[in-house]
Amino acid sequence: MTDPMDRLIDLTIQTRLSSMGNYEFGITDEPFFVADLGQVLRQHRRWQTNFPNVHPFYAVKCNPDPTLLRLLAEIGTGFDCASTEELRVVVNLGVDPSRIIFANPCKSASSLLFAARMGVTLTTFDNLDELETIHTFLPTARLVLRIYACDNDAIIMLGEKFGAPVECSFFLLQRAQELGLEVCGVSFHVGTGAANASAYVNAIRHARMVFELGQSLGYDMNLLDIGGGYQDSNFEKIAQSVRVALMEDFPSQIRIIAEPGRYFARSAYTLACKVLSRRCHIAGAAQERPDMLYQNDGVYGSFMNVLLEKEVVHPSLIPCSSPYHLGNTKRAHEPHRYSIWGPTCDSVDCVARESTLEAEVRVGDWLKYSNMGGEPPS
Repeated sequence: MTDPMDRLIDLTIQTRLSSMGNYEFGITDEPFFVADLGQVLRQHRRWQTNFPNVHPFYAVKCNPDPTLLRLLAEIGTGFDCASTEELRVVVNLGVDPSRIIFANPCKSASSLLFAARMGVTLTTFDNLDELETIHTFLPTARLVLRIYACDNDAIIMLGEKFGAPVECSFFLLQRAQELGLEVCGVSFHVGTGAANASAYVNAIRHARMVFELGQSLGYDMNLLDIGGGYQDSNFEKIAQSVRVALMEDFPSQIRIIAEPGRYFARSAYTLACKVLSRRCHIAGAAQERPDMLYQNDGVYGSFMNVLLEKEVVHPSLIPCSSPYHLGNTKRAHEPHRYSIWGPTCDSVDCVARESTLEAEVRVGDWLKYSNMGGEPPS
């Protein structure tokens, strides 16, 4: 049985397509997104059920759609910003600077000056040079030491780029103290698309050790940031393990935040792409290779995760998607195999090597891709 929300999304797409003009006034070839903001609210309620004591700070870099950010601001989430532009967008929505963490451990001098002008003082660090830069350009900062954490089975292992080894923490805390900087907490990020709860548990234990080191130097350690990486498929399982670890290692009343991104955005967005051209193989090749579809978005746009993360996408044909077919309007209503390609002339621009669609796809049709909120909508 078709999900009622899927039917509503199909209707929304069809309504949009019917209003996009005709041959007389020109044909629109741009892809577009449909956002289900109700899904964002459902994910928020799910978060509150599983993490009642963890305040989400949405990772803006995941999807900076202003409509999404405005909704998240209204329901009270914080924001994890990693660049000057992200800071500007969130502050311009009227979000109080106290609800923002500048969670980039390696910042430019200009971005620190901008953060200072915006009133954003909570920020991360993981190296000595960063401390010197912060001391010069944002000396009033409230610092969070980002420690190394890694889930070896995550889609993207962020530990390869950021995070101080635990054994270096004391030296970093000492240097912060010598510079007269305030350190208030610890953060980590096990990686995008985490698979193992043990990665969070180990990171929480390491964070406890760093908390004690900070307290031994006289710092008021009152903030723990448990990062992001949460995904639909295993959210409850990981949340349960994280809750237990937090109760064991952080029983006192400290503030705990997290940095979910795709958790909120991915499932809320559906992408519609138009088929611009089609190549049907003939002769012997017709039996061996799937026919080829060329659409108006590809791996250099909304499908970058196909290129970077080897994500496999599964489109579906939008019912009655276009009244503007060329030639014969009849289509074969049985499964067809296709490879799907983006609009560039680059052969790397392949969205799907092989995908079976429920019926023949023709030039002018539109394809629907679900769970596309993990990359910024164009």
